[in-house]
Amino acid sequence: MTTKESLIKKLKNKDAKMAILGLGYVGLPLAVVFAEAGFNVTGIDPDPRKIEAIKKGESYIPDVKTESVAKLVKDGKFSATTDFAVLKEMDAVSICVPTPLRQTGDPDMSFIISATEELAKYMHKGMVIVLESTTYPGTTRELLLPKLSAGNDLKIGEDWFLAFSPERVDPGREDWTTVNTPKVLGGITATCGEVARVWYEGAIKTVHYVSTAEAAEMAKLLENTFRMINIGLVNELAIMCERLNIDVWEVIDAAASKPFGFMKFTPGPGLGGHCIPIDPLYLSWKMKSFNYNARFIELASEINTNMPRYVVSRLMEGLNDKGKALKGSKVLVLGVAYKPDIDDMRESPALDVIGLLKQKGADVKYHDPYVPHLHHETEGWEMDSVQDMMKEVKEADAVMIVTNHKVYDYKPIVDAAQFVFDTRNATGTFGKENEKVVRL
Repeated sequence: MTTKESLIKKLKNKDAKMAILGLGYVGLPLAVVFAEAGFNVTGIDPDPRKIEAIKKGESYIPDVKTESVAKLVKDGKFSATTDFAVLKEMDAVSICVPTPLRQTGDPDMSFIISATEELAKYMHKGMVIVLESTTYPGTTRELLLPKLSAGNDLKIGEDWFLAFSPERVDPGREDWTTVNTPKVLGGITATCGEVARVWYEGAIKTVHYVSTAEAAEMAKLLENTFRMINIGLVNELAIMCERLNIDVWEVIDAAASKPFGFMKFTPGPGLGGHCIPIDPLYLSWKMKSFNYNARFIELASEINTNMPRYVVSRLMEGLNDKGKALKGSKVLVLGVAYKPDIDDMRESPALDVIGLLKQKGADVKYHDPYVPHLHHETEGWEMDSVQDMMKEVKEADAVMIVTNHKVYDYKPIVDAAQFVFDTRNATGTFGKENEKVVRL
């Protein structure tokens, strides 16, 4: 029996021991899905707080239920450690570490490099490795393959197997989750892809196989570039509609009535989350090495990045119309997570909005039922969510709706407020008809 055949047998029988490197928003849900499918899963993360939580059977990710973690830990299907040495016993490894952008706009590959270098110490015959971290086309072949091949005589596609399968996590969703969202997967070689596909099909309902790791890497970037560009388009439309004195929300609803050829996107105070604001810029950065300017991406990024400044200028105009200056005014920001009904602050535009308001001299407070504390590392400020929201609403010169959480009852908020600037159309029809409300 060849190494490939032996590993495939172990994967199909779920006798293979697997590890997840990185237990964040991607890694923990993936670990739970594989453990629930019958695999023995070991999570590896340098953060001891995450390891201790898992050992206690607790989840720190809203999309993962604590009872699920507790049951898997109790049944011996899921464990966690900070010790990378356990990799010498593993047959299958999934890398789920962050890939942020540096301040200079180029990808920060330090997390992938660090995880890969640790994994390289324990490489052995009969391993399948899948990178899930979103990155630029060529990363799996150009970065992981050389590092994992160095210092050993193992042959790729014969002795060990390497593939890429981009994460598609959308925090807060209950209809599409890790287990039922189709997984794109492509191998460094055809054999690599075949082995990785057998592994993932043991836990994920649908695996969409592509011919190369590069195709899988590019597919992920296309998904998020599509969203980024269309959000940039509708954000620019909002700016144009304001100058033309046209209700952008009415225009969008009218266009969305067409049953074909149109997909609804809505404007807002800026982009948030790990994927959409960042991933397309990996591609833009990569193409610079080919002397190619990704113009759609650069333009959309410019528009989206400017939205926090635009909504602050609109708030300033709204206060000015009421005879008040932004400097010295009390502004209450409602919602700071990057999207509704979650606690995820990654790349949230609320941080930029609050920072700009503070720079202009506003007395800023915020409320978010999911985010009790804010800390802006770059600018060095921090603040806590107010306790009595309605009291602050009444006392504020302006209430700014930045994230439209469903838990908010917007009618009483508008009734109690002196002035509301709604960046998400959370107030809807009654907001449109209320003279105290200005909508984006």
